[in-house]
Amino acid sequence: MKDTTHFVHWFRSAAPYIHGFRGKTFVIAFGGELVAEGGFVQLAHDVNLLNSLGVRLVLIHGVRPQVEARLTENGTAIRYVNGLRVTDDAALACVKEAAGTVRVEIEALLSLGIANTPMAGADIRVASGNFVTAQPLGVRDGVDLLHTGEVRKIDAAAIRRRLDQHDIVLLSPIGYSPTGEIFNLSLEDVATQAAVELAADKLIFLMETEGVPDDGQTIHNALTVNEARQILDREAQLPEDVTYYLPCAITACTQGVKRAHLISRHRDGALLSELFTREGVGTLVTPAPLETLRPATIDDVGGILGLIEPLEREGILVRRSRELLEIEIDRFLVLESDGVVAGCAALYPFPEEEAAELACLAVSRDFRGRGFGDLLLDEAEKRGRKAGFKHLFVLTTRTEHWFEERGFVDSSPDHLPKRKQALYNYKRKSKVLQKTL
Repeated sequence: MKDTTHFVHWFRSAAPYIHGFRGKTFVIAFGGELVAEGGFVQLAHDVNLLNSLGVRLVLIHGVRPQVEARLTENGTAIRYVNGLRVTDDAALACVKEAAGTVRVEIEALLSLGIANTPMAGADIRVASGNFVTAQPLGVRDGVDLLHTGEVRKIDAAAIRRRLDQHDIVLLSPIGYSPTGEIFNLSLEDVATQAAVELAADKLIFLMETEGVPDDGQTIHNALTVNEARQILDREAQLPEDVTYYLPCAITACTQGVKRAHLISRHRDGALLSELFTREGVGTLVTPAPLETLRPATIDDVGGILGLIEPLEREGILVRRSRELLEIEIDRFLVLESDGVVAGCAALYPFPEEEAAELACLAVSRDFRGRGFGDLLLDEAEKRGRKAGFKHLFVLTTRTEHWFEERGFVDSSPDHLPKRKQALYNYKRKSKVLQKTL
């Protein structure tokens, strides 16, 4: 029963993401290691689920380990210049062979429909083709990179037509020139440019590490573009894959992609955990901070009710009907995190006594411990001072110490504004706390 209850709670909490992701475009990139080591089987299950939920998917695969293996088997020299492969004719032949093999293996795994597996009933169509136009990188540091190239153009219109038909688009790290040449491209270049040209809602990199390291023991849960740039400038010992993918996440987010995610390829279900839980399992990169503090609107009533109703049932907050909340919505502030109402507070003015009441301060359990209560209190105090109030007071039955730690002092109902005194519920016996603004 406990496991079932946990599942129901998780499924309900995932509902906003399920609704929000339908019709959105996700670009998911992964190295050839995922296919070589058998990890794509689990990823295929998760891709199938996303596809069934109406997410428009573009997959980009790498082939580096497969190319290395073929070059070694052939006794061909492996040459790199500043992390870029020198692709001569022999290396290009290995690239073409590896890309074709990996693409076919991915298509086969996405075509599974075996009963009693997550792929049962799957009806996935995969579209591949010459969607990527490339050009040569040319000479770098005095070395001609030959058939190594970079993305010149992504045929976004053709890809969208495939996505409109509910196909999954699969791109290989190969591009073609208008003159018929073939170029070896980097996985991250194809993924980034595809996400930008498609104005994707998410660019997701599956990589070796869990995300962008914080202090060696943990990872950054979320970073803005500016914070990510600071990390690249400041940290000299970042994991190699972070040095590849974090700049791509920054580029994508500064050119129209709404979110970029860096997650581990080694964690089974990492893609679903990152997308369908509030805390995620990797590093999220966003153009701007996720949290927005703003005046509430009528559209926020449902979100505010979801916050305060559990506290009302526990007797922590005074019960408010939806009708009353709609009437008083202009008194409320909401703290929105990634599109979800994470906290709220209301400010009721008593201009005759130059005072205001802070009421209905609540933060969702999913967001506690992040300082959201302090943010709401600080904003309420700023608005109170701006309106010319001298005092802020609060009535509470459970959180007296929290307010005292933030400068409120014990008071009594006799010191409340006259209109508030007339409404004071002596049966409830709320503590009265005041703070000078």
